[in-house]
Amino acid sequence: MENYLIEEDSPGISDVPGFLVAGSACDIRNKGNSEQLDIALIYSEKPCAGAAVFTQNVVKAAPVRHGQAILKAGGPIHGIVANSGNANACTGQAGIDDTYAMARVAAEGFKKLPESFFVCSTGRIGERLPMQKVENGIRDAVERASSTPEEGRRAAAAILTSDTHSKTITVRFSHNGKKITVAGIAKGAGMIQPNMATMLAFLATDAAVEPSLLQKILSEAVRLTFNRITVDGDMSTNDTVLALANGESGVSIDESDRAGLDVFAGAVRKVCDFLAEKIVSDGEKITKVVEVLVEGAASEEDAEKVARAIGNSLLVKTSWYGNDPNWGRLADAAGYSGADFDDRKFDIYYADVPAVIAGEPCVENREKWKEIVRAKRFPITVRLNVPGGNGSFRLLATDLTEDYVRFNKSE
Repeated sequence: MENYLIEEDSPGISDVPGFLVAGSACDIRNKGNSEQLDIALIYSEKPCAGAAVFTQNVVKAAPVRHGQAILKAGGPIHGIVANSGNANACTGQAGIDDTYAMARVAAEGFKKLPESFFVCSTGRIGERLPMQKVENGIRDAVERASSTPEEGRRAAAAILTSDTHSKTITVRFSHNGKKITVAGIAKGAGMIQPNMATMLAFLATDAAVEPSLLQKILSEAVRLTFNRITVDGDMSTNDTVLALANGESGVSIDESDRAGLDVFAGAVRKVCDFLAEKIVSDGEKITKVVEVLVEGAASEEDAEKVARAIGNSLLVKTSWYGNDPNWGRLADAAGYSGADFDDRKFDIYYADVPAVIAGEPCVENREKWKEIVRAKRFPITVRLNVPGGNGSFRLLATDLTEDYVRFNKSE
């Protein structure tokens, strides 16, 4: 079994050999704040293999469409330029032009082609980017770009919107006597409902991986991590997870080396899992994170239906906020989820304490339920007990507070 060296809350992608990063401030939000970081840059001199997973929302921001086109073209990638404070979504042809301009300015700074840079944006929908500011900010980021921990942390901070803190991790491991690094940064706190969430996540590695294999590994990691969290049930226009592999380590990952492939895929999964947990635990004005585990369903699809119905129910979420183990709301949500099960046979547990067995309440445990739901994090297990059913699904969800409503009201 491989040993991973994991540094949580690390400097992020500056830890990966061969990558330069930077964060700069250009007042995209037009608030006269010259200190708030809002441009992030990631660059590799060596051409990278790239992989990506994008929002499934029909309404896609211009940078998402730009990224999809780059991925389809299959050319070498050299970096990512991203901004916070403005989503560049629903901005028509002007938004497309602005996206390309961001890629062009970043590429010019390193004497590369614009088509070698992904672009990502996050923030308010429906407003044009202040492009003169943005271009100045990108040029400043190019000048600052380095592999120092300081710039790594600045880049991670520059993509934040309503987040309360940066989300970074570095995972290192050795294979065939050589060290490989996988690091990631992410943002996300609201509009968190996969597939995926209002989130950006950037991963980088110094392993050499063919684009098709990198895509396969990333897609599976996203399916098991970022696509299993929810805060408020909303899907964003800008959701993007990107992975770049520059081969700086000299270690190639391919399907002929099963051990190497497994350990590398495991590292990518660990990075995504950590960042996903950080996102849901930083949900806008939440007070609790709840792990919803559904077991014994006829299929994984049915298990997911139940988990999402529970995790996104306003009645359930507000009961969690009120420290109320109202299992009736869980049962109700499971019942309307569309999953097939017998309501005379399902069980519900708060942690390991039964609340419902075979469709009937265990009222003698009421005080224990109450104690469990007072915690800032607790698990709930719903067993559908469908004959022969082995479908399961794990979802991380949150409560819903009046502060969330205040935070998200129109200005």
